[in-house]
Amino acid sequence: MIDLRLLREDPDRVRASQRARGEDVALVDSLLSADERRRSSGVRFDELRAEQKGLGKLIGKASGDEKAELLKRAEQLKTDVKTADAERDAADAETQQLLQRLGNLVHPDVPVGGEEDFVTLETHGTHRDFAAEGFEPRDHLELGQLLGAIDVERGAKVSGSRFYFLTGVGALLELALVNAAIAQATAAGFTPMLTPALVRPQSMAGTGFLGQAAQDVYHLDKDDLYLVGTSEVPLAAYHMDEILDAERLPLRYAGFSPCFRREAGSHGKDTRGIFRVHQFDKVEMFSYVLPEDSQAEHQRLLEWEKQWLTSLELPFRVIDVASADLGSSAARKYDCEAWIPTQGKYRELTSTSDCTEFQSRRLSIRVREDRKVRPLATLNGTLCAVPRTIVAILENHQLADGSVRVPEVLRPYLGGREVLEPVKK
Repeated sequence: MIDLRLLREDPDRVRASQRARGEDVALVDSLLSADERRRSSGVRFDELRAEQKGLGKLIGKASGDEKAELLKRAEQLKTDVKTADAERDAADAETQQLLQRLGNLVHPDVPVGGEEDFVTLETHGTHRDFAAEGFEPRDHLELGQLLGAIDVERGAKVSGSRFYFLTGVGALLELALVNAAIAQATAAGFTPMLTPALVRPQSMAGTGFLGQAAQDVYHLDKDDLYLVGTSEVPLAAYHMDEILDAERLPLRYAGFSPCFRREAGSHGKDTRGIFRVHQFDKVEMFSYVLPEDSQAEHQRLLEWEKQWLTSLELPFRVIDVASADLGSSAARKYDCEAWIPTQGKYRELTSTSDCTEFQSRRLSIRVREDRKVRPLATLNGTLCAVPRTIVAILENHQLADGSVRVPEVLRPYLGGREVLEPVKK
């Protein structure tokens, strides 16, 4: 959530942010009105309580008609205090409810617009010319089947559409990717973490995933627990309700977890193969920093993502995501998109978001610095979303006979194997 004081001091900035997100600008005025009622009812309650306490002292000293009048006033005050207390609670609840619906303030340099209005910041690597090499590239599913690495038919039989098995070298390739990603993150100073896949509602809501993203979240009604769509959620909630000393910052964690997404709004999209699935594994970077350091940390997370994709020898580009495509918690977001040859376009592999103080305010995570306590900033960055990374590796490193060259960074984790070869039937 944003700072209410900032809302009162600069409501036009908040309106502009809502407008850039393509969201309800009227929410700002509703929130301002609720906040004013909250503050005025709080003042009214405090005044009545003060009068009530003072009246109690006077009653003890009064007698006769004066005492009778004071007792009559005390009865009225009792009712007024109860009413004011209820009004204060109602106004506070309305303020908090509206505040939860308000997205983070969009960074002023973010391009304004929707999904297609991103700005390309840089491009790395070159696309292979398969025609010059004398063969037509196969897509990742055909390659995965030739290698005995991907089985979507049995995945659908067992669990339904958008589920899959990674088998043989497919399973080994996942383990190699995870180990290599964790090794890079550890070398960069991240603490590796294995995180819960189920979280309580306050953890999911605190990270901003029960607003516009709620349709993609799996909920277990009986237990009132949520399956996470990313380890960002448990990593953000790890320090919930804590005050951290400034000397400990930055805190950097690399979480590995299964991720679950309903993909409710993606009917008909990427139905072939394993690019868009309901369950996958991912290595996620997460940082806690001082608010004034968040933009620099955002650049560092992006550099680590670029380092990772470069080590996999993948052609990719970096985009500055447009305002209406940010997600409610992000003030700014960069995506790294890898080239997918058979689709003839770039597709998202990693992303990194600067959430400023938005999540820490919702989760009550603060930092103590020079005897002062204030919210801190949180950031997240995908290092390796496994299925999509496998898609990019298979398609970009394929050979004419259906085998796939293994990037050098992964070879130590695959027993020194340089090529994945088709299985013999």
